[in-house]
Amino acid sequence: MFKDKIVFITGGSRGIGKAVALEFAKHDATVIFNYTNSDDSANETIRLMKEINSQGTFEAVKFDISITSDSDEKIGAILDKYGRIDILINNAGITRDSLFMRMKESQWDEVFNVNAKGVFNCTKNVVRSMVKNQYGKIISITSVVGEMGNPGQANYSSTKSAIFGFTKSLAKELGSKNINVNAISPGFIETDITEGLPDAIKQKYMEMIPLAKFGKAEDVAKSVLFLASDDSSYITGEILKINGGLYT
Repeated sequence: MFKDKIVFITGGSRGIGKAVALEFAKHDATVIFNYTNSDDSANETIRLMKEINSQGTFEAVKFDISITSDSDEKIGAILDKYGRIDILINNAGITRDSLFMRMKESQWDEVFNVNAKGVFNCTKNVVRSMVKNQYGKIISITSVVGEMGNPGQANYSSTKSAIFGFTKSLAKELGSKNINVNAISPGFIETDITEGLPDAIKQKYMEMIPLAKFGKAEDVAKSVLFLASDDSSYITGEILKINGGLYT
C-alpha cells in the first residue's frame, strides 16, 4: 500500500508513534522516525520493523523538535538523503502536569515548545517539499483533552486544542496543492505513559467510556494509515476521534 512512500514520524520510539512506525513497516513504506531520549528504545523499534520487513528501509534520527535549528538541520538532511517526505506524522508530545495555580512558567513553556512549536518546526520543514511534488499527507496526533479539558493539564490541553486550529487552517492553505491535512484525537490509550496512572483514575475513565474498554496504540496506528492512504484522498481538515465514545 505504501511502497515507494517516504514517511517521517516524530516520537517514533514508543507508544503511539512506535505503533505507527510498525504499521507502516508492514505496508512497505520507507520509515524515518525522530526520537529525543532513549537510544535503546529507538533501536528496539528499528529491530521490530526489520523483523516485520527485513527488506525495508528504516532509520531513527535523534533530535529535539522544539529546537528550530535542530529540526532544520536534521529534517534538511533527511530530505537531502531521500529526496522528499510524502507523509508527515506529527506525533511527539510531552506532559508536565500540575494544577494551574501551582504550574510553573517552565512547565507551560516546555509543553508548548514540544507539542505546538515542534509541530510548526517539522511541518514547516516538510511542507515545501510536498508543495513542490504536489502531493502530501500531514497527520497530527492531538488528544481528547484538547476538546474536553482535564484538571491539571491546562498546558497540555491548550497545545492539543491548538493543533485543531492548525490542522483546519493548513488544510485550507494546502488543499489546492494536493496535500491532505488531518488530525487524530485519541482518548484513553494504553501506553507506557498511562500505565503509571493510579487505578482509581483508570477506573474513573473506564466508567465514562461507552465501549467500556481502553484503546490500544494499534487502534490509532491503523487510523493513521487510513488517513495516509489514497483511500482518504477526499478528506482534509478533519479531526478523527478515537475515544470509545468518551467525548463526541
